[in-house]
Amino acid sequence: MCGTCDRWFYSFHSRQQHLHALNHSIPEFECDTCEKFFRTKRAVEQHMDDTGHWDYTYKCRCCHETFRDEKDRLDHEVEYHRYCADCDRFFKNANDVRMHLNSRTHRGTNINCPFCKSSYATATGLCHHLENGGCPNAPFLNRDEVYKLVRSKDPNGVISKKLIGWHGSPSYEAHGNTWNGRGYECYFCHRVFSSLTGLNQHLNSPVHQQALYHCPNRNRCGKEFTSLAGVMNHFESESCGYARFDTVQRKVEEFVRGDRLITFG
Repeated sequence: MCGTCDRWFYSFHSRQQHLHALNHSIPEFECDTCEKFFRTKRAVEQHMDDTGHWDYTYKCRCCHETFRDEKDRLDHEVEYHRYCADCDRFFKNANDVRMHLNSRTHRGTNINCPFCKSSYATATGLCHHLENGGCPNAPFLNRDEVYKLVRSKDPNGVISKKLIGWHGSPSYEAHGNTWNGRGYECYFCHRVFSSLTGLNQHLNSPVHQQALYHCPNRNRCGKEFTSLAGVMNHFESESCGYARFDTVQRKVEEFVRGDRLITFG
C-alpha cells in the first residue's frame, strides 16, 4: 500500500514504481521486511521483535556490526571504537569522543549570555564567561556573585553548598619575597611562576578557593567544585551519570533566564 494516497498494489515492484513516479511514501509504521503496516510505532516494533523482521541497515564504519538505527550505531562507534565518523578521527577514550561531539565543532554556539548575547557551545563556556568577569554588560559578575545568584535559585542545595558564615572569597597579594631563585612560588601548592603578576592571578583564581558546589550524586560521586563552570564541566562529561549533556544545556539556559529554580532531573 502507498502511505500517501492509500492505493494498493499487487507487487512490490509496482508499488516502488508508483512511489518513485509520484514522490509518495510508504506507510509510516510498515515492517522493515514483510511490508505489513500498523497503526502505531509500538505495534510495528512489537511485530518486528516477535518475527525477527528488523532490518539492521546501519553498519558500523569500523567493524562488521550492524544496528537498527543511527543512534545505536553512533553509541557503538563511540564506546567500542572511540571514533567520530564525521571527522574520520579516533580518540584515546570514549569520553574524549563524547566531549568532541559536544564541542563547538559539532554543536556550534547555541547558548547565549543573557546580558551581552555572546554565544557559547556549552554551559561550561557560558559559566566561565560570567564567573571570570568577562561580560562587558555585567562587569559586576564574578565567581562570588554567581554563587550568590545560584544559592538564591537553589534553596535545596542541589548543586550549591550551604556555607554558613560565608562572606565571600578571600583575596591574596604576593610580594617580592615569594621569589625562590627560580621564580615566584605559590605558598599553597609550590608552583613556580615567571612573574609576580602570574602568581597573583593564580592565587586569586578558584584553584585555592573554598569549594562552593558539589555533585548531587552523593552516593556515586560527591565531588566538590570551586566554580559553577567546574560543576557544569563535570555534568557535561557524563562521568558519574547524574545528568545528560543536553539536559545540562537546557537547564542552564532556563536558570540564566531566571525562569526556574535549579534542577537537573
